[in-house]
Amino acid sequence: MTLAAVVTPVVPFSLRDAPSLIERAWPTAKISAETQKERKAVQGQTLTGLGSYWKGRKPLILTRACVLAALMPATDDLERDVEIFEKLMGMADETFGRRYEGGPTSFVKMFPDHALEIAEDNGRSWTWRDDLDPQERQRRIANAFIDLPYAQRLEKVKRPEELAERELLDGIWDEVNAHLGTRARKISELVEQLGIMRFGRRPLLSDTFSGSGSIPFEAARIGCDVIASDLNPIACMLTWASFNIVGASPDRHARIVREMKGIADKVDRAIADMGIEHDAQGNRAKLYLYCIEIRCPRTGWMVPVSPTWMISKKRNTIARLVPDHANKRYDIEIINGVTDEEVEAAEVGTLQSGRLFHPMLNDDLGISMKEIRGDFRDDDGASGNRLRAWEREDVRPQPDDIFQERLYAIQWMDGKDLKKGKANPRTWFASVTQDDLAREQKVTEYVEQRLAEWQRDGLVSDMQIEPGNKTDEPIRTRGWTYWHHLFCPRQILFTALTLSEARLSPEGLAFTAKFIDWNSKLCRYGTGAARESVAQTFYNQALNTFPNYGVRSYGFARSYLEDVPGNSPLAGQGRLISRRANEVDEPVDIYITDPPYADAVQYDEITEFFIAWLRKSPPVPFDQWIWDSRRNLAIKGEGQSFKAAMIDAYEAMTEHMSDNGLQIVQFTHQDAKTWSDMAQIFWGAGLQVVQDWYVSTENMTELKKGGYVQGTHMIVLKKRRGEQSGYQDEIVHEIRDEVERQIKDMIGLNEQMDTARGENIFNDADLQMAGYAAALRVLTAYTKIDGVDMTREALRPRKKGEKTLVDELTEFAVQTANEFLVPDGLDRELWLELNGAERFYLKMMDIEEPGEAKLDQFQNFAKAFRVGDYDDLMASKTPNNAKLRTAKGLGRSAMAEGAQFGRGSIVRLALRGIWRVGKGDEVEDVLEELRDLISDYLRQRDTLRQIVAYVAAKREQTDPEEASAARILGTAIQTERL
Repeated sequence: MTLAAVVTPVVPFSLRDAPSLIERAWPTAKISAETQKERKAVQGQTLTGLGSYWKGRKPLILTRACVLAALMPATDDLERDVEIFEKLMGMADETFGRRYEGGPTSFVKMFPDHALEIAEDNGRSWTWRDDLDPQERQRRIANAFIDLPYAQRLEKVKRPEELAERELLDGIWDEVNAHLGTRARKISELVEQLGIMRFGRRPLLSDTFSGSGSIPFEAARIGCDVIASDLNPIACMLTWASFNIVGASPDRHARIVREMKGIADKVDRAIADMGIEHDAQGNRAKLYLYCIEIRCPRTGWMVPVSPTWMISKKRNTIARLVPDHANKRYDIEIINGVTDEEVEAAEVGTLQSGRLFHPMLNDDLGISMKEIRGDFRDDDGASGNRLRAWEREDVRPQPDDIFQERLYAIQWMDGKDLKKGKANPRTWFASVTQDDLAREQKVTEYVEQRLAEWQRDGLVSDMQIEPGNKTDEPIRTRGWTYWHHLFCPRQILFTALTLSEARLSPEGLAFTAKFIDWNSKLCRYGTGAARESVAQTFYNQALNTFPNYGVRSYGFARSYLEDVPGNSPLAGQGRLISRRANEVDEPVDIYITDPPYADAVQYDEITEFFIAWLRKSPPVPFDQWIWDSRRNLAIKGEGQSFKAAMIDAYEAMTEHMSDNGLQIVQFTHQDAKTWSDMAQIFWGAGLQVVQDWYVSTENMTELKKGGYVQGTHMIVLKKRRGEQSGYQDEIVHEIRDEVERQIKDMIGLNEQMDTARGENIFNDADLQMAGYAAALRVLTAYTKIDGVDMTREALRPRKKGEKTLVDELTEFAVQTANEFLVPDGLDRELWLELNGAERFYLKMMDIEEPGEAKLDQFQNFAKAFRVGDYDDLMASKTPNNAKLRTAKGLGRSAMAEGAQFGRGSIVRLALRGIWRVGKGDEVEDVLEELRDLISDYLRQRDTLRQIVAYVAAKREQTDPEEASAARILGTAIQTERL
């Protein structure tokens, strides 16, 4: 009898009271690795083609994992539950044969021991064996991948969403249906059937902070009916576009592609007819390079300002300043093919560390840009400068302005190659000629003559920049006061012509937003080893002004209108509403939200960059939204107003949620106070925490160094049932018991999976976060603690510096969890005797041992072990390769009594001993010092020996010299005569 033969009919509400998988088990290590892979696709991600300026977009695979695990039941066989879940996610071992994207040669390089099982050498290259059918070849490829750690497997395979579902999930449905009691043959059918079994209908999911639309899009793509909502019109536009452009049917998607090409073609013809991008030989500009120009207050010379005059490292192209003594200015000569030494010299421009330098200035200190700008602070403490505030009719600086703007180079595309239709025509950089300046003047005058008319008709922004945390930057640094001042005349012309063709179409307006993100004066020009590049405006979450910037020609920029992301039709229904999060009014089964919190990106301010251009006469259905950022209504910041607004929002969601429904809150923050606020928000909303998972979601870059967190907590909540009262001394014991039960269950499941498959599904961060989860699970079950109504308490403003009951109990839970995070090689009894700094150092040695460690791991464990300042313990805080200082790196000063690890620290003294042995001190002298410094040495001797042996083991690969010193000291301790 086959598996399929025993499948039973789908019974409505048969899973009504069954716990969901996400409440009990979730393979976060694999989910983290998959989200990282999706992040690293950068512009290749499914939704970024709509615009990558919304930086809070969560990976689609994370939403898929949430939805499936929220619908699947947790049975008595959690190991099998996880196996089925991984099959559905495309993360099972056998899937990697289908996900592998390389050829036979690449496979042989990766797996030389498996080469002959699957490929053959024909003397010139490797080819697949022709005696294997595709299924057997995929099976053998998958078998080879099993030997790799999961994260390494992902380096040579496609993302699950890049494969057709039929290919990705081939052959799994009999097993899935037998385990779940379904009869599905694709994901959307499974989602619908599980929804019927749990809620009596296809599951209805809502995201009330939809942002870029990634959560509602993916939920609808896999078969949920979805309600997405947001207050911000740009968020609504992106969510609409995810449903109706990326999620369009193939026929509709093809029509959108034709429409956008038609718009781009019309504007392109208009630009060509004006003759402003072509030279006399038919070559077309690709890129214009501009810089600001200022009059030096010491010399009176007009000086072009740029941090570098290197234009292309690939071509050895530089800009050279040529003094024009008669006019006290510099000509700028573009030179190609210079020597490497000349390129290196050109990398140093006229602006260095905020100070101006130029050949005619005889001053090694340069001139501060603050002095040039005339920065001041008045008697009332208000700051300002001498920059003229630009007027509404301005599109270029006035002659007397401090900052002028200058075109200094053009990159050209070969006209002959363009006529031949070559996709990559030959290009070169050239100096600016009088003809180029004439074309530039023509554009400027054309725009100035039509600006008022265009602004009246809504083709050019006429909106003032409202001061704010982010919007102050262009006002303060350039004097720009209207949003169109952030665009040069060429960019204003392109955008006005584009809007004249696109604004009657919602798709056209959505792509115009992407177009202006890549075409403003805030697009910095950069040169790498391989190519020249112009960044988008929102390469980060700020409005950064630059002394030099790149402006794309329309012939180059039109691609941002034409690049319509590939179609991924929705299986469920997606509905969009523009409203506040507390205005929900429909009954929903599952909420998945990524809310604003504390230091969240200030989208209300930065999206005004787009609103300013798109707000007049928007097409249907965009005309149903209020085209204003409504800063006063946006939930943001921190403190009481933030907490009260969040309680209102989540209370409304709870009231409009199925009794057996779930909420999953994606929470990204490190601050313990914000964690406490979130607990009180859930309390006030009538929610109880049932689980918390930690997923590494962020792909760290140099731009994200410092306080940026890399992971997201997935907090799972249900409606709180009944009224329960308790007392703190009782709840402390309950929290300890709950933490211990939770962690033992997780460790036990890890051991099962390790025995069965040689892998863990929970990492240390999960076990650590189990402390938060257990505390919140216990606490949010109560309505009164020590007679205090916790719902009312949640609304009470926090006094400055106040440590609340929730803070104390949450910290206690995490400390309890930490007792179980004993590194391999140490006894638990020893671990319990160590202080926070000692635990942090020894635990991070364990984390470092396999190789690279992420900074967020250090951040999480420092927070958990209550190590406020761990900078002095760190050799590197590189996001993806953070490292501790070794004993040698800590040095003499860090080994002083009371430093780093606290007075009397056994770990400090062990490291001191290793350091001394490593620098050549006599071992007997080191032992004698340790005997003097360690009180009750005989009792502490075994602890010392164990720590020294631990250091020797953990540093064997990362620092063999220190490991050798530790072994020498350990042997001496073991054999010393007492």
